[in-house]
Amino acid sequence: MPSKDRTWAALAAKVTSCEACPRLRQYCRQIGQEKRRAFADWQYWTSPVPNFGQPPARLLIVGLAPAAHGANRTGRMFTGDRSGEWLYRALFKAGFANQPQSTSRDDGLALADCVITAVCHCAPPDNKPTIEEVANCRHWLAETLDLVQPRVFLALGQIAWKAVLAEARRRTWQSGKLPAFAHGSVAPLAGSRWLVGSYHPSQQNTFTGKLTEPMLDAVFARVRELIDAERPLAGERKA
Repeated sequence: MPSKDRTWAALAAKVTSCEACPRLRQYCRQIGQEKRRAFADWQYWTSPVPNFGQPPARLLIVGLAPAAHGANRTGRMFTGDRSGEWLYRALFKAGFANQPQSTSRDDGLALADCVITAVCHCAPPDNKPTIEEVANCRHWLAETLDLVQPRVFLALGQIAWKAVLAEARRRTWQSGKLPAFAHGSVAPLAGSRWLVGSYHPSQQNTFTGKLTEPMLDAVFARVRELIDAERPLAGERKA
């Protein structure tokens, strides 16, 4: 196994064994015991959910956290819930995934030039991690960036937007007034990097029409434009 693959696998192992947030660990295990009737025959994952995809990748998608009966059940980001149905359809249409469905870790889905991560790797009660729980997961995002080396960040929701900007500031990729989050927002970062914002494809947004499929497709079209028009970082040469 190449060294970078070993490092990526080591990061996944560290994430899945993390016990930094007792409230979240208890909640994830409790959900795995109680289950939902439709998934009664499932052995829930219940551990922190690792990143999905392979580095390097020019696109890094940052979500909020695993869903209690989605990724907390299947063990793969945005897999097994309606948010994932929306996200993977859009990824497939934009050429970042080989299929539009995501149901389990062995369903054959593969990402192309894309990695999916989250601000928190454990499912939080009511989808609301505390400030401390977000802080406990911050170093996983930093390690993910080091390995993925993305050119475009797609933040799904305001919390993800702020998390990426905080890391960008730490790396001196962004200074001055912080750009505000909005659906379709595009903020330049140093080194020909970009931060793009999208409403999260949660049921709260899709059922109410706050986020529609054309709106999500338009964001991915913009992401594709930014990637296709990328310029090399300083000292790099384009192939």
